[in-house]
Amino acid sequence: MKKTMSILIAALLLLTVVTGCSKPKTAAKTADSETIKANGKLVVGITDFAPMDYMGDNGEWIGFDADLARAFAESLGVKAEFTVIDWDNKTLELDAGNIDCIWNGMTLTDGVKAAMETSKPYCGNAQVVVAPKDKAGSLDYGTLTFAVEAGSAAEELAKEKGWKIASMQSQGDALLEVASGASDACIIDQLMAGAMIGEGTSYPDLVLVEGLNAEEYGVGFRKGSDLAAQLDAFLDGKFKDGSLAEIAAKYGIDSKLIAR
Repeated sequence: MKKTMSILIAALLLLTVVTGCSKPKTAAKTADSETIKANGKLVVGITDFAPMDYMGDNGEWIGFDADLARAFAESLGVKAEFTVIDWDNKTLELDAGNIDCIWNGMTLTDGVKAAMETSKPYCGNAQVVVAPKDKAGSLDYGTLTFAVEAGSAAEELAKEKGWKIASMQSQGDALLEVASGASDACIIDQLMAGAMIGEGTSYPDLVLVEGLNAEEYGVGFRKGSDLAAQLDAFLDGKFKDGSLAEIAAKYGIDSKLIAR
């Protein structure tokens, strides 16, 4: 009888522990939206990355991602607040509660999806090689130094290929590194290359050499956040009513890249 009672007590204790552990998980599924509404703002982690998030002439953040983030925040009844982060520490910033989401042309790598609650893809992209125009025709990748943003898909790709890299704080810094001659080439997002290099841009002497892959952008929230599902529903609606394509066109993004 004592043995049976001990087994029953142990089972009850185990059930209590399991139930107790499950409660925080359930709470986490609603905590983000409740906290954001209580604070009256959605804090969006970004870097300076045209055409996704960049400073407009009026001193406000604009871009494809910035416009979408504002619209999503409004749908929640709050305002979007943008804060520049160190991209290499994006997950730490998110988990620490310093930001509510990462919405900055973020590639949905396996690492990102494991570390965050992510939206479905909303835009296509590729990593591309950018180099000075006068050197673009004779590049031996095995001998080059590639400037890449620390913690980015570009850095991950270059490491996989065994290429020599110089890690920068941002993609903009990677472009500057090449323009100054400090690095031979850089690997950046195709969308940024389209906005930042070539005739009529800040880097007229840099050219896109080739694309290295195909990838997709998504938005990251804390693990277990209920906001990822809410964003998916929001973006589905914006895709169906044509708003996504309209905002993409506003910033020179090919509508064929819009994915839902």
